[in-house]
Amino acid sequence: MSKAVRIDRHGGPEELKIVDVEVGDPGPGEIRIRHKAVGLNFIDTYQRSGLYPFPMPLQLGMEASGVIEAVGEGVSHLKVGDRAAYASQPPGAYSELRVMPAKCVCKLPDAISFETGAAMMLKGLTAQYLLKKTLPAEGLQPGDFILFHAAAGGVGLIACQWAKALGLQLIGTAGTDAKCKIALDHGAAHAINYSTENFAERVKEITGGKGVKVAYDSVGKDTFEGSLASLRPFGLLAVFGNGSGPVAAFNLGTLAKGSYYVTRPTLFSHISTRESTQAMADDLFAVVESGAVKIPIDQRYALADVQQAHRDLEARKTTGCTILTL
Repeated sequence: MSKAVRIDRHGGPEELKIVDVEVGDPGPGEIRIRHKAVGLNFIDTYQRSGLYPFPMPLQLGMEASGVIEAVGEGVSHLKVGDRAAYASQPPGAYSELRVMPAKCVCKLPDAISFETGAAMMLKGLTAQYLLKKTLPAEGLQPGDFILFHAAAGGVGLIACQWAKALGLQLIGTAGTDAKCKIALDHGAAHAINYSTENFAERVKEITGGKGVKVAYDSVGKDTFEGSLASLRPFGLLAVFGNGSGPVAAFNLGTLAKGSYYVTRPTLFSHISTRESTQAMADDLFAVVESGAVKIPIDQRYALADVQQAHRDLEARKTTGCTILTL
């Protein structure tokens, strides 16, 4: 038996319930993992609210770390007793124990703690595919300016550090001066408080009127137009989240102003194969083990306090990474 967090219908944090579930043996291509820590992500709130609808009942959670307890037929990259971590579909990480597909579960290096492993997989792999794979037509070279919204969040603070290690000048945005300082402390070259400043105008000032090659936008509806206005000609806008709500339909003619590109990437497209998942994870593990990127865990909640964790996440009260402790 395992304690798990489940919802029986879409709605607010009050729908999150702790239940007892029976966990069986893994089938072909699956593993059973006993969790040591669980990561929280904004996508969890989308799945809970129904913005991303799922059949009910739904056990939430997309990333965690733990120890492999059993391995199904055909799984060769993991064995019983291995330390492991993952970001993966289907949801179900908010639990003590689960059976799940092995494809996206990676062996966790001994130098990386369980808490760090749980906090960094979804957010770190997201930063990896953005900075390494979601690139403007002209590519990115050291010295280039990029715009990154929600720079003091979990993905943002990893991106600030990783961009600095790559020689990029990251312009981060956040909703308070305190969060802007956190972004600067983690490697952002510039930070803009978009609650008090027009961030598109400030981006143009910082870049000498040129704009950025790429804008990485997880806020969505409230920042979309400003993100487009921040681009240089042939720039790319990558909308990878909906923190303020989904982007409304827009006129493609808007892109003609600078021959802009727009994309809506997802992590799960990038980790659709065992090989791509492992390659991305190896890149993430290496940059964390080198010390160039540190994983800031700023909030810890017990599994029983998951409702409060969701409230704080949606109220923008969190910075860095958030985990559930077991």
